[in-house]
Amino acid sequence: MTDLHHGPVRPTAAAKSALRPVALDHVTFEPDSLFAQWQHRNATRTLPHCVDQLEAAGALDNLRLITGEKSGEFRNMWFADSDLHKTLEAAAWHLAGHPDDAGAAAFLDSTAALLAKAQGEDGYLNSYYTVVEPGRRWQDLHRSHELYVAGHLFQAAVAAARAGVASELLAVARRFADLLVERFGAADGPDGLDGHPEVETALVELYRVTGHRPYLDLARRMIDLRGRGLLNDERFGPAYLQDHVPVREADEVAGHAVRQLYLLAGVVDVAVETHDDELLAAVRRLWDDAFGSKTYITGAHGSRHRDEAFGDPYELPADRAYAETCAAIASVQWNWRMLLATGEARYADELERALYNAVAGSTSLDGTRFFYSNPLHLRTGHDGSDEDAPSQRLPWYTCACCPPNLARLVASLHGYTTTTDHDGVQVHLYSAGTIRTEVDGTAVEITTRTDYPWHGRVELTVTASAPLTLSLRVPGWCTSARVSVDGTPVDAEPEDGYLRLRRDWSTGAIVALDLDMPVRVVRPHPRVDAVRGCVALTRGPLVYCVEQNDLPAGVVLEDVRIDPGSAAVTGVPGIPQALTVRGTVEPPATDELYTADAPATDSTPVTFAAIPYFLWGNRTPGPMRVWVPTTG
Repeated sequence: MTDLHHGPVRPTAAAKSALRPVALDHVTFEPDSLFAQWQHRNATRTLPHCVDQLEAAGALDNLRLITGEKSGEFRNMWFADSDLHKTLEAAAWHLAGHPDDAGAAAFLDSTAALLAKAQGEDGYLNSYYTVVEPGRRWQDLHRSHELYVAGHLFQAAVAAARAGVASELLAVARRFADLLVERFGAADGPDGLDGHPEVETALVELYRVTGHRPYLDLARRMIDLRGRGLLNDERFGPAYLQDHVPVREADEVAGHAVRQLYLLAGVVDVAVETHDDELLAAVRRLWDDAFGSKTYITGAHGSRHRDEAFGDPYELPADRAYAETCAAIASVQWNWRMLLATGEARYADELERALYNAVAGSTSLDGTRFFYSNPLHLRTGHDGSDEDAPSQRLPWYTCACCPPNLARLVASLHGYTTTTDHDGVQVHLYSAGTIRTEVDGTAVEITTRTDYPWHGRVELTVTASAPLTLSLRVPGWCTSARVSVDGTPVDAEPEDGYLRLRRDWSTGAIVALDLDMPVRVVRPHPRVDAVRGCVALTRGPLVYCVEQNDLPAGVVLEDVRIDPGSAAVTGVPGIPQALTVRGTVEPPATDELYTADAPATDSTPVTFAAIPYFLWGNRTPGPMRVWVPTTG
């Protein structure tokens, strides 16, 4: 299969795509790099944990009810099959680089066989609508998640096909996809539109693996049907389901954040495969809206718990941030597709922001506890007894979409770092490791030494069998970058976010890229009322926060004020590149909730630490905040 060893996204040769992702087995991370540490934790802790939880929560038993291997009642959410499919995808991506992992292989093979056995003769495969409501099949698409669940099955099958494992899974997925084409693919047939988008991008990738055009055509039909009011959601209205305006006419992101972002990932896929410039232009408009006024500084999306939705422009409350983990993952997926389609660095910048902050912060250091929502402020006295807004990471959730979603992203992380075009190689995410690939028949090897994101120096030893261009991303947060080749400074300025070096690399060369990483004091847009008068600290791609754990005894976090110019890199035991910050403690002068006057307050100097946001909540549980009021 020509798709073997490629990652989650691979545009076809005919696609209108500026860049092509490097294959999974062409990128390796050094064991001591942060990415390798994440992947090792994912493989040894998170993935086995997900498998155990799926068994305990009933996702596997629900399928066994169909096959007759179990008796009893259906358990868990009606779309719990999707959690199983995401875990299968994670196992496949892991096996692509670790084919000797017998445990992961056994899980993948046995579950693929179970799915095949549970699948209906017509190809239908959904445990809830087979066991609990067989008469309601396809009748409640606004809420049933039937196509959403199918989409995650298709993505698991794509991963297995590209990893060269569990071939039965692709056959299962194709039988179900063929059923969807038969039922919903005809222009004069019934309209198939899921209330939770996701199947669109999955169908495109299934087309890319198989070459079967009807899968792509169905994805495009679904996108063009959306916005015609075909879905009837009785609670939050059509905008919640992105069914309020056609995609081609939309000017702003709206509704359930995860659904919106998954939909847009699929829209990009369809646009590049069908050369639909109008569709891509619509996605650009929506990207500008999302990242212009509706994205948290951590790269998170979704400001409302009520409907898990985007709020109004600049409605970004820190303490009430919904910021679902799956939305951050979807943002990574969407931005990667935008980067491939256009080659524009701003998409890599936002991918990196989400990855190092909103995504990374959702998993505990031991890899077995997770945040569903990711607030930027956990208040003193917060009631964290409900799993919808806990005070600390939990091992699992009733709606368990996030943990297996994290597992599949991290397992495929090396598929999101490097691309090629006809002219050379582009490095977007920096990690110690090796890249071995080809550019139009030219063999290229790049060995990278760096401890990014902790420091901004990146050294690359580059060898190529013919001249080509090496493009190195200069992140948007970096205001000064220097580059040298074999110790000689190169007078080069970033062009569209990349330093581009074209030369003959046949004898090898050492490229040194230095990205300045001072502590940056960031202020919010004045219309973000929720954090007016506050600042946040960043360094490189990392956002920092203050935890109660790093304050003197008796000091209440909300009483702390920060001196914006005082932050300096220092150390906290077990936490690299923490900051030391000076400020004051200003407790309230009155207990009255509202007063006509502004009574004077006592001000006591204080020194405390700020730590990378993604590491918060791994010590003693307690209050935390990213945006801190300033002194004076």
